[in-house]
Amino acid sequence: MKKIFQLLSYLFLMQISVFAQEKIQHIEPLNWWVGMKNPALQLLVHGKNIASFTPKINYKGVSITKVNKVGNPNYLFIDLLIAPETQAGEVKIIFENSRKETFTYNYSLLKRQNKSAERVGFNSSDVLYMITPDRFANGNPQNDNVANFKDSLNRKDLTGRHGGDIEGIIKHLDYIQNLGMTALWINPLVENNQQKTSYHGYAITNFSKIDARFGTNEDYVRLSKEAKKHGIKLVMDMVLNHCGSEHWWMKDFPSKDWVNFQDSPKTIYSTHRRESLHDPYAAEYDITSHSDGWFDSTMPDLNQRNPFMANYLIQNSIWWVEYADLGGIRMDTWPYPDKNFMSVWSKRMEQEYPKFNIVGEEWSLNPSIVSAWQKGKVNKNGYVSYLRSLMDFPTNAALIEALNTDEKVWNQGFTKLYQTIANDFVYANPNDLMIFPDNHDMSRFFTQLHEDYGKFKNGMAFLLTTRGIPQIYYGTEILMTNPKSDAHGEIRSDMPGGWAGDSKNVFTETNMTPAEIEAKKFVSTLLKWRKNAPVIHSGKLKHFAPENGFYVQFRYNDKQKIMVILNKNQEAKTLEMSKFKEILKPNFSARDIISNQTFEVNGSLTIAPNNPLVLEIFEK
Repeated sequence: MKKIFQLLSYLFLMQISVFAQEKIQHIEPLNWWVGMKNPALQLLVHGKNIASFTPKINYKGVSITKVNKVGNPNYLFIDLLIAPETQAGEVKIIFENSRKETFTYNYSLLKRQNKSAERVGFNSSDVLYMITPDRFANGNPQNDNVANFKDSLNRKDLTGRHGGDIEGIIKHLDYIQNLGMTALWINPLVENNQQKTSYHGYAITNFSKIDARFGTNEDYVRLSKEAKKHGIKLVMDMVLNHCGSEHWWMKDFPSKDWVNFQDSPKTIYSTHRRESLHDPYAAEYDITSHSDGWFDSTMPDLNQRNPFMANYLIQNSIWWVEYADLGGIRMDTWPYPDKNFMSVWSKRMEQEYPKFNIVGEEWSLNPSIVSAWQKGKVNKNGYVSYLRSLMDFPTNAALIEALNTDEKVWNQGFTKLYQTIANDFVYANPNDLMIFPDNHDMSRFFTQLHEDYGKFKNGMAFLLTTRGIPQIYYGTEILMTNPKSDAHGEIRSDMPGGWAGDSKNVFTETNMTPAEIEAKKFVSTLLKWRKNAPVIHSGKLKHFAPENGFYVQFRYNDKQKIMVILNKNQEAKTLEMSKFKEILKPNFSARDIISNQTFEVNGSLTIAPNNPLVLEIFEK
């Protein structure tokens, strides 16, 4: 009799579970944690006619404060309050309707990792290695093609899936660590179940799930743990502005204002007039046309003014930080979502994680536009941001122009770079800016420099010693190029050796050219030195206006002084030290960081053609 009763109980519970699965198609966040700074949690519950059910909870420390119904009866938004003393466990949410139909959903409340709120994000002591995961390494060919995913493997197609995945990154963490990298920024890994060009990851179809062709959520957590063992912080690439046109909610909107221009018969594109957000004379029409327009026909623009959408996006970001133990966020298209929401979002993130860091993409070459988004900037329009780091596109553009233009022409050459750095007074904290030679959206650094190795060395010497947080795109260290076009698919080409059968292999240095090996050694030498050079992380900066093909910067503190000499001269040339007497004695000893050679300097220094120097100074 007892066995029969147990069997009947089991069958009853199974029936309830199946009923719950039939009724609830989505519930997000997928789980939560006790002990968060903000005790409020809003659950998005999606299922057929779910609004006809009333949820109840009987769990110590957890209470329902409000049940929100929206225009679509297939949604409920349940507001919970989680008291500080609440214990981790399974919270049973009982759903019941007027017909006495009842089912239970078990919602997990987890215990946070020790000192999770005190996690330290990436900062100026780090260098980020940026990866487009589909193009880095194929570690698990079994997930190259997955059932019900429309965009299948085609390595010959520049816009197709090539098979790189999380496992491929994990297998090459040694390479990334040995280069000297301390953080890892990966283009979005969340699900992009789009018809085509899904490899880049920015048209998200599920904000809480890793794309199966990259791996699983558990694989992503494993990547985070393995990266941490290698001394590498994991930085997640997120998108708040838009989703993919194949996102599940696009077929069943919660409300009429979930997506901007939701009922428009044609796609209304963003004007991309980001300046309007700061323009004291801007028309509301221009602001709205920029912020509410779609980024692309396959990227619907999310309406962050909808409070349920806003809560969803904030909680999803926090969920990933906790779930995957993140060391930072890179936020795509920072000025495109509603700007007031971005202020709230960045403040909420800082409240939960005071020492965390987020870098925003503001692709403007005007330092005044970029600086307006940085935390601490006092804007005349009263706008307050809590974003610490921004991608420094002005310095990136100036560096390329400085290296490619003639030093003998007035206001050209290194002067372009000097003038841009001189604009740092507009930033609240220029040392928090992210500096970079290239990224996934622009031609490769070596291509932009017309494959001139001397220019490459000067550029990398500057980026790895000046103020800010450096980021290097995968393959830049081996002079990867895009010689045929500036198409994104070619820029984001496969890392040599990432696939079985590759004739060239960067990870083993098989069939690499001497120039590629030398470039990797040059970059790695600087990276490894930089890792243990506090004077570069937080020291003061002083630079001298370029002259005679030289641009000189000093990084210094009370204990150390570094002299960085950028040099575009095509023949050996002498640099007189008297110019630098306010910071440097004319006679000193110096150690060349690149060659590790020590030598004496007596009043002047003769420098080899087209060769930068990074010198540790020992004054007599």
